[in-house]
Amino acid sequence: MSDAGADLVILGGGSGGYAAAFRAAELGQSVILIEKDKLGGTCLHRGCIPTKALLHAAEVADTAREGEQFGVKTTLEGVDIAGVHKYKDGVISRLYKGLQGLAKAHKVTVVEGTGTFVGGTTVEVDGTRYTGKNLVLATGSYSKTLPGLELGGRIIASDEALTLDWIPEKVVVLGGGVIGVEFASVWASFGVDVTIVEALPRLVPAEDEFASKQLERAFRRRKINFKTGVKFTGAKQDDNGVTVSLESGETLEADLLLVAVGRGPNTAGHGYEEAGVRMERGFVITDERLRTNLPNVYAVGDIVPGLQLAHRGFAQGIFVAEEIAGMEPKAIDEAGIPRVTYSHPEVASVGLSEAAAKERYGSDVQTFTYDLAGNGKSQILKTSGAIKVIKAPDGPVVGLHLVGDRVGELIGEAQLIYNWEAFPEDVAPLIHAHPTQTEALGEAHLALAGKPLHVHS
Repeated sequence: MSDAGADLVILGGGSGGYAAAFRAAELGQSVILIEKDKLGGTCLHRGCIPTKALLHAAEVADTAREGEQFGVKTTLEGVDIAGVHKYKDGVISRLYKGLQGLAKAHKVTVVEGTGTFVGGTTVEVDGTRYTGKNLVLATGSYSKTLPGLELGGRIIASDEALTLDWIPEKVVVLGGGVIGVEFASVWASFGVDVTIVEALPRLVPAEDEFASKQLERAFRRRKINFKTGVKFTGAKQDDNGVTVSLESGETLEADLLLVAVGRGPNTAGHGYEEAGVRMERGFVITDERLRTNLPNVYAVGDIVPGLQLAHRGFAQGIFVAEEIAGMEPKAIDEAGIPRVTYSHPEVASVGLSEAAAKERYGSDVQTFTYDLAGNGKSQILKTSGAIKVIKAPDGPVVGLHLVGDRVGELIGEAQLIYNWEAFPEDVAPLIHAHPTQTEALGEAHLALAGKPLHVHS
């Protein structure tokens, strides 16, 4: 095949890459999208979608086990892991087919193969070069491990955990961030004895401290063990299991060790450094308009420092396509990107933590925490948790933090409140349907506006 050209060449067909491709095509550009694996990337095939399918199966298991508390006589006979995977893979397959159809409908040329950036705006795949007027780098991320800790056998990362064809009795999860607590939640619902090891002082350490305490309290009730503020020092495995050593001198015995210490940028081996792309710690450095240091070369998604979230990739892909088209889109506010951890209970947030708000605005920031014990729908669902709202002095709401089952569904309104720089007085008059969990957001803003309703003084 001879070399080919297009208005836009994109290296990587994950969330950021295909979003850029579709939006650019909508704007009349010809697009070549290069992907070495499957369209949809980590999120669709090894991340967001499969993990949330497992979490829903876990929720169903909990509901079956606990039906009697709702007056319904149910029992959990067990978990058919093959059936769980069939359900999970069916969801992925349907979404993948839909994505392939969208690529065809947008007339995006999809090239299968490993691409190497060779300079300018050119990517080479199996000896063929593809040159664009502009180039977007979007090669995503990979599961990290710790120095000296080799993955394999009974020491696994999230990719292997998603396809595990048996349910272990005991698991140690190394890392108490989003990935770690989500898998811990799934396994606990499946009847596994789980222990999380987190080197930092609390679970989900990137969240507001309030959210960490709420989640830790819930995990204790669920008998999910966790050790925070303690460092991992090593692991040994044999045919019978794995032994995990901690800096405290304690050892933990388990069937598996899940390494969930985060994801690294997938930039090695793609020719970025050789082509002169400015990088730090493996990440591609861009300005706020996602331009690299090279002319007409952009980067989006997990290879750009910041939140590693699929919806951030979508937003950046759309932004870059519109930027290239000369539409001058508004720069993305990273703090305005909603974040959800889909454990049981869920943790959702947008904007600044209380500590970050005080650092920016001083100690006079106002906060209000509304306990879900006062929310009718949450009581119906039998979920505990709370909503915390943070307000700048004489200013708008600058942070919202939610903990409880299904609160991820509330983050849409929360992100509008933050991104539109709403004051509590703007939100207080809005009518929230009763009984819904969205009322909790309304109640918190009523209180901050000085007219609390279902709130004990």
